[in-house]
Amino acid sequence: MSLIRLVATTLGKTTGLLTLVVVVIAAVLSYFDEPDPVKYTSMAEDMKTLEENFKQQNKSCFILGASGETGKVLLQDLLERNLFSKITLIGRRQLTFEDKAYENLVQEVVDFEKLDEYAAAFQGHDVGYCCLGTTRAKAGADGFVRVDHDYVLKSAELAKAGGCTQFHLESSRGADKKSSFLYLKVKGQVEAEIEALGFDRYAIYRPGVLLVDRQESRPSEWVARKFFGAVSAVCTSSLSVPIQAVARAMVSNTLLQPEQKTEILENKAIASLGKVQGNK
Repeated sequence: MSLIRLVATTLGKTTGLLTLVVVVIAAVLSYFDEPDPVKYTSMAEDMKTLEENFKQQNKSCFILGASGETGKVLLQDLLERNLFSKITLIGRRQLTFEDKAYENLVQEVVDFEKLDEYAAAFQGHDVGYCCLGTTRAKAGADGFVRVDHDYVLKSAELAKAGGCTQFHLESSRGADKKSSFLYLKVKGQVEAEIEALGFDRYAIYRPGVLLVDRQESRPSEWVARKFFGAVSAVCTSSLSVPIQAVARAMVSNTLLQPEQKTEILENKAIASLGKVQGNK
């Protein structure tokens, strides 16, 4: 047997084995996983009506973290659905867009270390979206806390003081202020502290592994995304979700009126709501 044929045969067997493993794991996850949310099913027609009604209110919004993976997709979805009369991007640098669809955006460049000096940037918005965040590997422990807690909380405080009534926060699966893991603890702490601010509407999104091809990617992250991507192709689990579904869920959920002021959407709820299509 030639070397090429041997390699091809080996790869074929490996691929087949991996496929079998993924199917088995997917079946197990499907059996033990939380039930599918029924609240967001069959909403397409209702969503169209909700979108039309929302547009007539001429509301404005701001996005924190529009340069990040979720923020970029969120902005694109907002522009495509044309829900807001004004969209403001708040960030540390000016973003450049080539598409004409982005030409009417307002951009506010701020120094997150001196946010009190930029309070005006947070005034006059009805809805706030926060996709701001970093990682411990990228910024160190102190840098992570500063961005994911301090910057996020201060932004929420200024938004509330500036008249914002609805705040949407991208958090993480497993967020818990009592967790022994720094990442989950910080996420849980900022969730609770923003809730204490008393927004009229506060939605927390806790996605699992985000399925997205990052521009900056470590080998371990690449393997994890490929694995969970394969699992998600077989079944919907509470472990992962496409980033497009997260962004779409945040936009669609803006139109709804939950019974409680604070709402937590876990991964499966995000995936379910993220499938709902309105006027696109």
